[in-house]
Amino acid sequence: MFSFQYPPPLSLYIHIPWCVRKCPYCDFNSHEIRDDVPEQAYVDALFADLEQELPAVWGRTVETIFIGGGTPTVFSPESIERLLSGIKARLNCKPGLETTIEANPGTLESDRLVAFREAGITRLSIGVQSFEDNSLHLIGRIHDGSTAREMVECAQEAGFESFNLDLMFGLPGQSADQALRDLQTALALQPPHLSWYQLTIEPNTLFFKQPPVLPAHEIIWDMQKQGLTLMAKHDYTQYEVSAYARGRYQCRHNLNYWKYGDYLGIGAGAHGKLTDVAEGTISRVWKIKHPRNYMENSATVSRIGGRSRPEPGEVMFEYLLNALRLNAGFTRAEYEDSTGLDYQALVKRLGAVKRPEFIEIGDDRVCATMTGRRFLNDVLVDVLPDAGLQKA
Repeated sequence: MFSFQYPPPLSLYIHIPWCVRKCPYCDFNSHEIRDDVPEQAYVDALFADLEQELPAVWGRTVETIFIGGGTPTVFSPESIERLLSGIKARLNCKPGLETTIEANPGTLESDRLVAFREAGITRLSIGVQSFEDNSLHLIGRIHDGSTAREMVECAQEAGFESFNLDLMFGLPGQSADQALRDLQTALALQPPHLSWYQLTIEPNTLFFKQPPVLPAHEIIWDMQKQGLTLMAKHDYTQYEVSAYARGRYQCRHNLNYWKYGDYLGIGAGAHGKLTDVAEGTISRVWKIKHPRNYMENSATVSRIGGRSRPEPGEVMFEYLLNALRLNAGFTRAEYEDSTGLDYQALVKRLGAVKRPEFIEIGDDRVCATMTGRRFLNDVLVDVLPDAGLQKA
């Protein structure tokens, strides 16, 4: 079906589904802590899950690891060290690989941050979301602005050279000035990486059932334009729709997603994507969501929530949906190596884009313009009209 010379880079995603409190905008598989978290049993389950996946990746090297949730730092540093040691005993891991863990202000003290670094974590992704106390209250966060600033400072003192701040704009009742003040506070802390993105209302969330009053579209667009200018002045380079980095601190794990790389997914509700070069197929698999059911079934096929094998049209859509988010777009070689599809056939489809200012098509590279990245759905509707998308 697909023609591959070799598989794309491989990453590992680990899902730890517990958190202190479920945020009203969160649509991830996360569960509020009601009783003691079964750390050791869950790590055992992760190992059992991983061992079932090993035959599909024999001989391949893991380039990055990302531990997400939930709030995975509710686990002790000792449990995370045991987890990472067990993974490296079972998988061929690249020396010095980027190993990220998500963390939230209000859940970590300075000594625990040091312990996580010593356990093998090389990068933090800190869920700040805002430094304004009122905004944090409105979006259901458990920390305040002072706690967020303190955690960033503690991360620096703990020796984390690489870390990311998650920051949202377009929050309930937020003005453009407030959004820019939030961003200025973040920039003053000099994080190597910023994920700065608009709050969106997703199905299956409290905000979807009880929608807050959000800023008007023109106000949000003004926030975004002013924010881009401000970050450029502070030497942050935008390399993806919501990702900004200084120097070499791009998130390699997320880049692998956006470039349509492969990834194993272990943990309750985790998703994976793997390329089989010999069979010429791409497979997706996802695990059952409930932590208890997952732990009970982690060593059996019952841990699988579902499988799929995308067709060429689906792969083209998935690739464009991700790679066109990148400012640099993608090259012919990157497209053909990652999808096993013909670049010229893609270029022919891209010729259907009705707004030429949305996309730039070269002999060896395709990228969306700034306007095109803003209206990416419109580009995809033109290229793949049967993909089920609607114009924005």
